[in-house]
Amino acid sequence: MKAWNFKSKSNPKEISQKLQASLGSANGLVFKMNHDKDNSVTFKIRKRILYAWYMVFQNWTIVNGKLEKIDSENRTKVEISFKQHFLITLIIATHIFFGLGFLIAIISGISSSPSAYIITVILFAVGFVLWLAVQQKFEKDIQKFKTLISGIIAS
Repeated sequence: MKAWNFKSKSNPKEISQKLQASLGSANGLVFKMNHDKDNSVTFKIRKRILYAWYMVFQNWTIVNGKLEKIDSENRTKVEISFKQHFLITLIIATHIFFGLGFLIAIISGISSSPSAYIITVILFAVGFVLWLAVQQKFEKDIQKFKTLISGIIAS
């Protein structure tokens, strides 16, 4: 999870209205907002997945944000965190888990065939390559969301 904090010269109500107007009706995004008791606003943004075969191409980043009024001058503290979707983490962990299972089978002597070595190497390689690709995509998605959100708040 990565965090991004900054202060804005608008009040939380104005920022939440800008976000709702810009992201609430945007195609492909799910935008949820809650107003808390203490004049703070929390929101969540993620990309909608309409079809199962789009899961590979979608943005796996979930954005959680909080807007808090910090003083009487209508300034707002904006706290935003970015995290990866659980399913992509599960996919990578599954590859590594099965690779470890085959490695344990090889070490313990249960299986010593050449195909077990090949499967183990392939599973570890796929898991590692997936992990690298997901981390790069995660960084790109964070930059896209930062640009989008800062553009909306600054307008």
